Amino acid sequence: MLDQTHTASTSAPARVVVVGDALIDELRGSETTRQFPGGAALNVAVGLAVLGVPTTLIAMLGDDADGAVIRSFLADHNVELLATPAPRGSSRAVSDRADGEPRYYFNDAAKARRIEFGLAERAALAAAALIVVSCFPFDDTVQTEALAASVADPEHRLVIDPNPRAGMLHDGPRFVRNFEALAARSLLTKVGDEDAEMLYDTSLADLTVRLLDGGTSTVLATAGRNGALIAQRDGRKVSEPIAELPGAVIDTMGAGDATLAASVATIVTRGVPEDAGAWQELLADAMRTAAATCRHEGALLRRP
Repeated sequence: MLDQTHTASTSAPARVVVVGDALIDELRGSETTRQFPGGAALNVAVGLAVLGVPTTLIAMLGDDADGAVIRSFLADHNVELLATPAPRGSSRAVSDRADGEPRYYFNDAAKARRIEFGLAERAALAAAALIVVSCFPFDDTVQTEALAASVADPEHRLVIDPNPRAGMLHDGPRFVRNFEALAARSLLTKVGDEDAEMLYDTSLADLTVRLLDGGTSTVLATAGRNGALIAQRDGRKVSEPIAELPGAVIDTMGAGDATLAASVATIVTRGVPEDAGAWQELLADAMRTAAATCRHEGALLRRP
């Protein structure tokens, strides 16, 4: 369990385990096409590693050319991989841009994504200081129950980002039920304005209230160019605008993942914030990281 005081650590950060998706992002422009490793969970895992946090990624990955590219990328960034079987091969997302925002189209492997929690996965989860779940198939009750059964002490170790993708969502109401059941037992749950619209057809503010009323202790609510808010069940709130940095915004892909990675890195290295000032520091750092990431193409976390 993490020390609940917000003080600097004199030792190396403890290991974080990230659970979710890993895929190849194929970016199609008007004249060029680029491909690189992606997926929300992969982005968070690599972002944590960039920030100096020892990280393990549990994700479905095929024994194919795309899988080899992803494995090499993770190795280059010192992310340990626990790959669960991928009968249909590795996942792939094709995206184009509309007003700078990515639109995604997924292959059959991504639509049928599955994570198995075997001995190695359960051992890694048991030993982790923090467990981050991002873009998990919450509309699969069997997988969600297997995840929940593998995470002891979720109130002190579990961070959730539902990160739904329309092209991979099979049952919205079931996704919501399973996500909320686990979010109510989490240390921190991150949601964005797109999550609120896709899953609930409501505002981010209303979704934040719903999660807190449902038992979630702390919500990190991100609103793109409008910055972010941290709200807690005890009524405390802090907000932060997106940071102003030199240079133009090139690509918003990965901004939310960078926000989450920076927030988790602060918690695992300094402890869970105890007061509003410490949460404000965490959020300001996350917004600077998101702004820096947006000034480069792709989703790799960048620091100002």
